[in-house]
Amino acid sequence: MDSLDRQVLEQARDWLNGRRKVWIVTVIETWGSAPRPPGALLAMRDDGLVVGSVSGGCVEDDLIERVRTGERVDRPSLIVYGISKDEAARFGLPCGGTLRLVQEPLLDVGWIDQILDRTAKHSLVRRTLDVGSGRWSIETASRDEVFSFDGQVMRSVFGPRWRMLIIGAGQLSRVLAQMAQVLDFEVTCCDPREEYHLTWDIPGTHFTKEMPDDVVLSMQLDAHCAVVAVTHDPKLDDMVLLEALKSPAFYIGALGSRGNTAARKDRLALFDLTPQEIDRLHGPIGLDIGSKTPAEIAISILAEIIAVRNDVKLLQKKPSKKASSACAT
Repeated sequence: MDSLDRQVLEQARDWLNGRRKVWIVTVIETWGSAPRPPGALLAMRDDGLVVGSVSGGCVEDDLIERVRTGERVDRPSLIVYGISKDEAARFGLPCGGTLRLVQEPLLDVGWIDQILDRTAKHSLVRRTLDVGSGRWSIETASRDEVFSFDGQVMRSVFGPRWRMLIIGAGQLSRVLAQMAQVLDFEVTCCDPREEYHLTWDIPGTHFTKEMPDDVVLSMQLDAHCAVVAVTHDPKLDDMVLLEALKSPAFYIGALGSRGNTAARKDRLALFDLTPQEIDRLHGPIGLDIGSKTPAEIAISILAEIIAVRNDVKLLQKKPSKKASSACAT
C-alpha cells in the first residue's frame, strides 16, 4: 500500500479513537490535468486538520472551509470541482481539469483495522463501498485490479500491487529497497552469500538466502514484478537473469558498464534464451543522471522502472557500446 494512503488511514483511525469527527475523501474520477489520480485519499478532522491530498491545492482549502462552516455530511456524498474553466482555475485544476470526490463520514475503524492488518502481512485487499447505503466490505483482491467507481459502488485496492526482487544485499540494495517501498513495491532481497545476508535489516522487506534462480521460480513472477540484479557477481546475476528473462516481469535490469552488459548478453546467448528475451534486459541499469552515490544510483534505477511501468519512452539513457562506436567513426 502506498505509504501516503497508510498514513491517511492510520491518522484517521487515531482521530476517531480520540473522539473526533472524521471524514474520508476519495478521488473517484478526473478529467483533464487533475493533479491526483483516482483512489487518492484525504482524511479531514472536524476542526479542519487534514492529512493526505486530493488536489495538492485549493480543493483542500475549500473542503476545510465547508467543515468549519458546518457542512458536515453524515453519509457518503459526491462532490464535483472544476465544471467551468473559471472554477477549475480557482481550484488549481490546470487545463480545465475536473475532479469528482466521494466524501464519507468515518463512523467506525473496523474497515481501516482490517486493511492495515492485512496489508501489513503483504496481502492485497479490496474495499467495496456502496455510496448510497454506506455499506462496505473487505475482500482479497488480485494484482490486476485497480480503483473503480460505477456511479454507485466504489472499489478501492490497498496493498502491494507491485513486487520487486533485488539480487544482492549490498549498500545500493539497502537504499533501493527503502525507496521502492515508498513507491508501493513489496520488496524481496535475495543474497546467498554469508557475509551479506547477516547484515540485512531493512524493515518491511522479505529476505532469502536461496539461490536466485530458485527464488524467481518460487515467486512466480508476473507482469507486476521488477527484477534488479546488483551483485557485480556474474554467477549470481546471470543465474537470476536466465529465469527472469523468460518470465512476464515488466522490468529486468542488471548493474554493470556498457562493456559488461555486452559481455553478459553474449553469455546469455549461450543458453536457452531467444534474442527477443535477451533484448528485454535493461543495462546499463537506470537512467543517465550522472549518479555516483548509492542513493543517486537507486534513484536512477527507480526512475527507469517507473518509466517502464508507465510505458514512457526512455530518453535519458546512455548509448549502447555499439551506438557509441558508430558515433565515433
